[in-house]
Amino acid sequence: MNASEALDSIWQQAGLPPEALQHARLTGEDPVLPSSFAVGMAAQSTIAAAALAACELGHLRGAGRQRVAVDMQHAALDCTGWFSLDGRVPDPWDSFSGLYRCADGWVRIHANFAHHREGALRLMKLDPAAATRADAEAVMATWRALDFEDAAAAQGLVATALRRFDEWDATPQGQAIAAQPLFTIERIGDAPPRVLPPLREDQRPLTGVRALDLTRILAGPVGGRALAAYGADVMLVNSPHLPNIESIAETSRGKLSAHVDLRTEAGRATLRQLGAEAHVFVQGYRPGGIAALGFGPAELARLAPGIVCVSLTAYGTQGPWAQRRGFDSLVQTAMGFNHAEGEAAGDGKPRPLPMQILDEATGYLIAFGAAAALWRQQQEGGSWHVQVSLAQTGQWLRGLGRVPGGLSITRPDLKPYVETSASGFGELAALRHSAQLSRTPAAWPRPSMPPGSHAPAWPGGPGQ
Repeated sequence: MNASEALDSIWQQAGLPPEALQHARLTGEDPVLPSSFAVGMAAQSTIAAAALAACELGHLRGAGRQRVAVDMQHAALDCTGWFSLDGRVPDPWDSFSGLYRCADGWVRIHANFAHHREGALRLMKLDPAAATRADAEAVMATWRALDFEDAAAAQGLVATALRRFDEWDATPQGQAIAAQPLFTIERIGDAPPRVLPPLREDQRPLTGVRALDLTRILAGPVGGRALAAYGADVMLVNSPHLPNIESIAETSRGKLSAHVDLRTEAGRATLRQLGAEAHVFVQGYRPGGIAALGFGPAELARLAPGIVCVSLTAYGTQGPWAQRRGFDSLVQTAMGFNHAEGEAAGDGKPRPLPMQILDEATGYLIAFGAAAALWRQQQEGGSWHVQVSLAQTGQWLRGLGRVPGGLSITRPDLKPYVETSASGFGELAALRHSAQLSRTPAAWPRPSMPPGSHAPAWPGGPGQ
C-alpha cells in the first residue's frame, strides 16, 4: 500500500465525496525516520485526511475546493512532537518510565504523572520518596511480566508486558481490536443540520466551528491543535487540580485554554453552557469518566442537538481491556511493535518506534473524524459520535506493511521545518504544520497559553 491508497481508504470509510481526493498531493516515501514500519505513510495519510476533510467542509459551506499538499518527511517530523521553550528541549520521560527486564520478559511502565509513578513504586513495595531507578529494576527482575501487568491494571496504573505480534494476536483483546475498523462514525440522534455561516474564499475552512477539547496526553491535544490550524475556535478545558506535562505548550498552539472544575456543580453548569454552543466535543479521559459527570454522547446530543462527539480510548470499546488506561508507549509494547523493531534491528533488544505515532496519527484521525462528521451533519442532520483508539490505529499501522532497511537511515534535520512564536510558556520553537493548503494556509494565530489563561466563554458571546 502507498500513502495515496491509505488516504483513499480512510476517506472512503467516512463516506466523503471521492472527487475531493483529486485535490490531495502527497510526496515522498518511507523510510523517512528510522523504523521498519511505515511511520511516514501513517503520518502523511492521516494529516492529509484531516486537512482535506476540513477543506471539504469548507467547500460545502460555499468556498472552492483547494489543494492539500503533504510531504512525507515534513509530516513524519511534524509527528515527532519536537519543541523547545526558551531554547531548552524538555525531556519527555520521567526517570522511572521505560522498559524493565522481568523474570520472564519485559514490562514498560509509564510514570510521567506523579500518581502513576508513586502507584507503580508502591506496587513494587518501594518508598516513592526514596526509591531509585536501580531499586525499581532490582524489584522488577523478580516479577513475572504478565503478573505485574495484571496487578498494575487492577490498581488503575499504566504498565504493559512486552509481547510479540503473534502473542498479542492470541489475546482476547488482540482479537477484539483486529475485528474493529480504524474508526467509527455513528449517527446517535436526530437533529436538523446546524447552521454554519457561509465561508469566504479567504477564510480557513473551519472558521466559525466551535470545538471543546477535553483531552490531556498527546493524541487528543494533537487533534484539537489540528482543528485550530484549520480555523476552528478550539477551547482546551483543563481541571485546575490535575497535573499537566510540558508538551501542553506545543499542543496548545491556536487554542483558548480555560479551567473548569467538573467536581463542582458550578463547573458542570459552565461546561453545559459551553457544550450547548459547541459544534464538536472531544474527550479522551478514562472510559466512562466524562459520561459519569453527565457529558456522555447521548447527554450531549440532548444538550446540543446536532453536536459531533469524538471519544478517544487506548484499547477501543470492545474486549476485556476496553476499560484500561493506556498511553502510546504502552500500546506499542503490548501490541508487539517494540519486539518487532528490536528483531528488525538484529540485536533483539526491544526498541520503540521513532515517535509516538499511535498518538499522533490518532490525533489527526480525531480531527478528520470531527470534520467528516460535521460534513455529514450538514448534509443529513443528526447528532454524531466518532470513536478512535490507539490500539486500532496500531492495528492499521501494522497493516501498512514493513519497510526493509528502514532502521538504517538517519533522522533528518528538523531545522527547515521549525517556526518560533511567543507563548505564555516562553519562546516556543516547534514544527510548522505539514499540510499545505493552497488558498488558506494552516495557522495558529492564537498563541499557546497555560491552562486557565482564558475565561470559559466562547468568543463573540452566546449564540454568535
